[in-house]
Amino acid sequence: MRVLAVRRFPGPAWDELGDVEYLDGPLVERRPGVEVLATVVSVDAAMVDLLPDLKLVANYGVGYDGIDVAACQARGVAVTNTPGVLDAATADLTFALILAVRRRVVEGDRYVRAGKWGSGWAEPFLLGDEVSGATLGIVGLGRIGQAVARRARGFDMRFLYAQRHESGAAADLGAERREVDELLAEADIVTLHVPLTDETRELIDARRLGLLRDGACLVNTSRGGIVEEPALVAELVAGRIRAGLDVYAEEPDVPQELIELSNVVLTPHIGSATGKTREAMTRVLVDNILAFERGEDPPNRVA
Repeated sequence: MRVLAVRRFPGPAWDELGDVEYLDGPLVERRPGVEVLATVVSVDAAMVDLLPDLKLVANYGVGYDGIDVAACQARGVAVTNTPGVLDAATADLTFALILAVRRRVVEGDRYVRAGKWGSGWAEPFLLGDEVSGATLGIVGLGRIGQAVARRARGFDMRFLYAQRHESGAAADLGAERREVDELLAEADIVTLHVPLTDETRELIDARRLGLLRDGACLVNTSRGGIVEEPALVAELVAGRIRAGLDVYAEEPDVPQELIELSNVVLTPHIGSATGKTREAMTRVLVDNILAFERGEDPPNRVA
């Protein structure tokens, strides 16, 4: 099948595809003959219309909220993603953000680089909060949420979780179920691991942000749109809470107020950004395409 790709994806699996051409900019002209679009997150109805022979959109990533699934379905175009292989990397980054925010690691780094360090370690500055023994609230106890909980076990943390249905993994993890509002009010650290859907968009809105206790930490490695970003900015500007953010509402744009704040750690959507994980994602992407080419239902079809 003829594949149009937004880039060359890493790893040897990519070389198993035959007829591949690459976009060198935005798709603005019709491309007859293209049957597969290998992309990262963003596909709108206009792009689908410019590919009259399109049969499959193969997304490089788990989240597919940036793909107009309805437009694809209307044209009979299948959609796949690459789940499972990035759970560990994303959980690692989540915990890195938890540690960085609670122990003010980035602030300390800047302090040292600026030559401001004084006479000794006992100076009363940059006091943070312990992670050990804290209460961790996980919104969405799916694969990544569970991976975060397993990492947190080593810190003797207490676990709460919120999601629509009881989790079969909760008992083994020692996680107690709460409604979202209850979890926000009770946890020292809240981490978000739900997909962005109509139901979860701005799930953590101004009212719910107000439920966080003073000094609480909010970590988001899922999707920026899950949080009402202006309300989050307001809480952070007020200094009432702290945050670790890998995702934003309008990527790659980040609110200037966040950039200027010291009580938030910012990373550029790098949850899956390890060499091993990105190559594994390519393997899954290619397997989806090859299965479709053989006339089989792709293993990771979402639409």
